[in-house]
Amino acid sequence: MQSNFVDYVKIHCKSGHGGAGSAHLHRAKYIPKGGPDGGDGGRGGHIILRGNSQLWTLLALKYSRHIKAEDGKPGGKQELTGANGTDVYIDVPIGTIAKNGKGEVIGEITEDKQEILLLKGGKGGLGNSHFKSPTNQTPRYAQPGLDGEETDIVLELKLLGDVGLVGFPNAGKSTLLSSITSAKPKIADYAFTTLVPNLGIVKYRDFQSFVVADIPGIIEGAAEGKGLGHRFLQHIERNSVLLFLIPADTENYYGEYQILLNELKKYNPELTDKDRLVAISKSDLIDEELEQEIKKSFPKDIKPIFISSVTGKNLTLLKDELWKLLHA
Repeated sequence: MQSNFVDYVKIHCKSGHGGAGSAHLHRAKYIPKGGPDGGDGGRGGHIILRGNSQLWTLLALKYSRHIKAEDGKPGGKQELTGANGTDVYIDVPIGTIAKNGKGEVIGEITEDKQEILLLKGGKGGLGNSHFKSPTNQTPRYAQPGLDGEETDIVLELKLLGDVGLVGFPNAGKSTLLSSITSAKPKIADYAFTTLVPNLGIVKYRDFQSFVVADIPGIIEGAAEGKGLGHRFLQHIERNSVLLFLIPADTENYYGEYQILLNELKKYNPELTDKDRLVAISKSDLIDEELEQEIKKSFPKDIKPIFISSVTGKNLTLLKDELWKLLHA
């Protein structure tokens, strides 16, 4: 089944041409040979990127690959300026980065209703009234409008979440998200159930809240593009805190944590500078004796929290610890 989540699109944009200036000469009943009264042309329509907090995907743009703004209208008589071409607004989710055809960043949408001018409309031409001079009382020349701009624009979406869930496929990330938020991700007991990132809002004490992003499972080699690879590692860049989720039924707890950390480091070394927390999921499957063994397998500076999304074990403690890291 086709996913509704799209985080990369390439669109072809063309701003409007400027309207031509008018070369009209004034004519009236008693003024058979009046002077120039041609107005200026209107500017072409701009193409503008605009943040929209109600959107979470670039899906709509997948089906609108060619975007063109309206041309400016030509100038008229009596020095009437032509109307500007209508601007085209491209609404995108918060966290969208715009790049030109060379891969250079044009701008980044970080707020609702924020606007970034992608392509300027062409300037309207001047009418002949501007070119009247003592030596040329009736100029019949007016400027044509300037061409608009045309280029490919790449839009990339990186989700804005306070906490990013990091783990191998089937680590229990989707189950945890559904337990601590109102999000309803697809959940099943096999790898790669989550093929798209999911966002959920955790309601915290005193009507506070924070956002958790369930990033699809990382596999060893993800930094080189294996599995879902770079497509989803990029979303982790925007998370303030990383929550590493390691299932209680794995064989090497600290080893799995190191593999996950190494994949992040290979993709972007700055990711290892983020605050992070380790949680052992599915801990309803193990006893206290095994919990102690798992704790000992980690260095002393890493204190894993044992949680269960099924029984609710330590989920309040987990939210408390995440809140502390977010507001440290």
